[in-house]
Amino acid sequence: MAFLTLSLLEIVLGIDNIIFLSILVARLPARLQQRARLGGLALAMVTRIGLLFSIVWLTRLVQPWLHVAGASFSGRDVVLLLGGLFLLAKSVLEIHQTLEGAAADAGRARLRGQLLAVIAQIGLIDIVFSLDSVFTAVGLVKELPIMVAAIVAAILVMMWVSGSISAFLARYPTIKMLALAFLLLIGVALIAEGLHFEIPKGYLYFAMAFAVAVEMINVRLRRRLDDGKR
Repeated sequence: MAFLTLSLLEIVLGIDNIIFLSILVARLPARLQQRARLGGLALAMVTRIGLLFSIVWLTRLVQPWLHVAGASFSGRDVVLLLGGLFLLAKSVLEIHQTLEGAAADAGRARLRGQLLAVIAQIGLIDIVFSLDSVFTAVGLVKELPIMVAAIVAAILVMMWVSGSISAFLARYPTIKMLALAFLLLIGVALIAEGLHFEIPKGYLYFAMAFAVAVEMINVRLRRRLDDGKR
């Protein structure tokens, strides 16, 4: 039961990681996208397992590192702030490139062959996304082998569904824009959490799920109208 519960939690907490991965990989040539998805998620698995085995270091990460204007900031806060700023900047850049068709094509050409750079970005942002999942695993389960097995199982599931999610986002540009907006919200939430103002992720996930449900209704309505015109 502990393994199943933790695996499910790891998958849910990895939704934002899959969305970021799918959008980032879409900039690569089609022949490299699957390799980038698998390589990025494999690096994410190694990162999470490495964090688990560094649990003593993680406990030190929550201790105050510096004091600014009467507020204390731990290493975890600094990581969340930097990760949130990176995610915010990356999401804004992706939205701009999506709106500017020609610039997006030029960006795709420049990214050709930069497979390792994309995988590295996925691995770096996964460190930020992994903090909550690793702390959740440590708080929920005491046996390290169960934690490692749950993380491996969750990553395997994410590898299995990541291709379908990428294809889904590519098929519906409006859903992709919603996903980018979701990443913007996650970036803001990470920055807020780094500043000791926590926004429950459940609210963000619900808002995104509701927006996607409404957009899918719009997609179905547009398809029916197009069929009627034919």
